[in-house]
Amino acid sequence: MRSKLPLAAVLLTVAACQSAPAEATGGASGVVTWAASADRMSDGVAGRSYRLVVHTSVGGTGVRVRLSNAFGDRPITFDSAYAGLQKQGAELRPGSNRRLAFGGARTVTVPAGATVWSDPLPGKLPTASHLVVSLHSPDAAGPASGHWMAMQTSYATQGDHTAEDSGTPWTIPTGSWFYLDAVSVQASRGTGAVVALGDSITDGWQSTSDLNRRWPDYLARRLQKTDTAVKGVANEGISGNKVLADGAGQSSLNRLERDVLSQPGVRTVFLFQGVNDIKAHTGVTADDLIEGYREIIDRAHAAGKCVVGATVGPFKGWHEWDAAGEAVRQEVNTFIRTGGEFDAVTDFDRILRSPYDQERMLPVLDGGDHIHPNDKGMQAMADAVDLTALACDTSG
Repeated sequence: MRSKLPLAAVLLTVAACQSAPAEATGGASGVVTWAASADRMSDGVAGRSYRLVVHTSVGGTGVRVRLSNAFGDRPITFDSAYAGLQKQGAELRPGSNRRLAFGGARTVTVPAGATVWSDPLPGKLPTASHLVVSLHSPDAAGPASGHWMAMQTSYATQGDHTAEDSGTPWTIPTGSWFYLDAVSVQASRGTGAVVALGDSITDGWQSTSDLNRRWPDYLARRLQKTDTAVKGVANEGISGNKVLADGAGQSSLNRLERDVLSQPGVRTVFLFQGVNDIKAHTGVTADDLIEGYREIIDRAHAAGKCVVGATVGPFKGWHEWDAAGEAVRQEVNTFIRTGGEFDAVTDFDRILRSPYDQERMLPVLDGGDHIHPNDKGMQAMADAVDLTALACDTSG
């Protein structure tokens, strides 16, 4: 359900700042409320505008957005950027669309390989908002940075229509997010976030598009209803992604800093990944994958974050399944459950597997391809997470 907050109270201002939003006055802290891992996309189009629809988690004041040119091979200029609230499709709620600024300027140039945060917008963004970020670049060229499998319809058009509430000019629907990779708010002191680091299951494949039924979305809804300090959820899943090797996006080891540790207010890393390493038939052993997990744990701990590990789910029936890969999965899951190196464990394998064939997913939770859960499976995963484990103490 969309918020009924008065429209004039929602969003605006700006400063080119490459650091994450930090502690603010009045006892507030910067917390990531939405994120999507960037990857190399097709070439950017000069003069194109994007109207990007995202669903936030924690509410707060001082909204900031992070623009990414992480995979660009040249600088990109954004000469117009706005943030508002969705009415329907590409149409915005009247009065909600406010101009973003960067270092006090309306224009920002993001160097190749870099990201940049906007200045905070005055006003409040409600919990679970349908936020719309509109961007225009006069000179986009070369590889764009973005997230190709959004499971959410956004929109594009030629020319600068970013300031308009109307959805009429936005005639090009897209299932990807371009140049936008994070949104933060200022929340009450002590509020934290969890980052879900994963692959296509976390990315939401086989969940229903445009309805926010990925398992991190269900988790975010649980957190908003619970008395816990962790309220923000960032989804850093990439379809096809691996822990150890680049391919579909940089490996988790190589993107950990940008996608996870650099996000504001992160308290806990939720690591649910490994099936793509296992099923790729590249000779990855359980020991290889466990060493990758250990590196992520060590780096997250060094940054003061807790790490929750999730067991790798069943995938028998998927075309790349074989007995050898299954043996690796079982060995890896034994380590996750009993190794004692994660701060907490969520047993997704136990939740998803069939009691009649524990190498297969329970049919009622199966999205149809025997590796990706459907909406019910996504909700079952989120319901299995111990919310108290997400607020673990990082002081030690």
